[in-house]
Amino acid sequence: MQSFDTSVPALVLKVGEYALHHGGLAVARTLGRLGIPVYGVHEDRFSPAGLSRYATGRFVWRTGDQRHYRRQLLDGMGMVAERIGRPAVLIPTDDHAALFAAEHAEVLRDRFLIPAQAASLVRGVIDKAELHARCRALGFAVPEATTVTGADGLASFARTAAFPVVAKRAVPLLLPDGRRARSTRIVRGLGELLRLDVSSALLLQEHIPAEHGEDWLFHGYCDARSECPVAFTGRKLRSFPPGAGETALGRSERNPALEHQARSLLRELGYRGPVSMDYRFDRRDGRYKLLDLNPRVGAIFRLFATDSGLDVVRALHLDLTGRPVVAGEPVDGRVVMVESNDVRSAWSLLRARRLTPHEWWSSWRAIHETAWFAPDDLVPPLVALARAVAPRRRRAGSAPPRYLPGRA
Repeated sequence: MQSFDTSVPALVLKVGEYALHHGGLAVARTLGRLGIPVYGVHEDRFSPAGLSRYATGRFVWRTGDQRHYRRQLLDGMGMVAERIGRPAVLIPTDDHAALFAAEHAEVLRDRFLIPAQAASLVRGVIDKAELHARCRALGFAVPEATTVTGADGLASFARTAAFPVVAKRAVPLLLPDGRRARSTRIVRGLGELLRLDVSSALLLQEHIPAEHGEDWLFHGYCDARSECPVAFTGRKLRSFPPGAGETALGRSERNPALEHQARSLLRELGYRGPVSMDYRFDRRDGRYKLLDLNPRVGAIFRLFATDSGLDVVRALHLDLTGRPVVAGEPVDGRVVMVESNDVRSAWSLLRARRLTPHEWWSSWRAIHETAWFAPDDLVPPLVALARAVAPRRRRAGSAPPRYLPGRA
């Protein structure tokens, strides 16, 4: 195990309201188990991640209401930094938070440790249409796609559309109440296509059918030279919604060809910091095609670890605190399940007769780690279950961050 600077805390930042998010909980656990203090921004005092035994402190702060008030968000971060009282590693868990950190890095860097990432690059990879065009220009494989804006553009696309097609918001949106708008869906017919919301630009992408494709993941951390001291590849075995959603079940698996392709792209972009990427292998032409590039820690990052126990978040903390990142060898065959996603994904697949009960049960027996349940940290999954059964009522308005001590 490498030597970590446990005097340097971490702050998990999210912009928007999505309390049932396992990524922030995984950050608290992976660093907290090393003795590193972990703070988090949460929409209310009953956010599961904020109740982890590894959470040192929590800031109750409805950041989703402030997406149009960057000055207020920046002022709030000043209050958070003052309460923490020492520089902290900043770990965004969504695209809005990653972009905010990059755009205000000069100010935030006085109080937080942040990768030296250009805001223009973050904007460019968050915008799926711009990312698609950039990859094409650089010679990296992507599915065929068209960007449409407005009803006229959608109608024009519909005249020659071949279904199914994958519809993605070019830029992720927050709803007025702070929730994240669904960004990706599979459109299976003309009527469904013409009902799409075109108030913002859409990327309409070629659908690679299941019989011809495999879903792959790349997670890594890029240093100041855009090299990845840690890099991992793996399979997305199930997702929710099926075929076009977040990982429900994944398995780590070495794939040198994909790793080389992803490293090359990140080097060409001059990328720095944590990254998670979704690829689809197209058996029809033998190419790995980039679907998404997320400029932040991926929620399923704990799928990947080295034989020395290093994951993407631990590598981030080591690098930003000036410690060497000695990666070790990626562990093959780790299986991680997101329980809430997998139950819903499996139910859909069972109904469609694309999964048998025996296959589902066998996948549970192969699990190494789950996103919510952990024997040493039982409160978050219980709270998450309670919230899933009886969702809390969202309150309007915003207020400055309010500090509450954690359980660590």
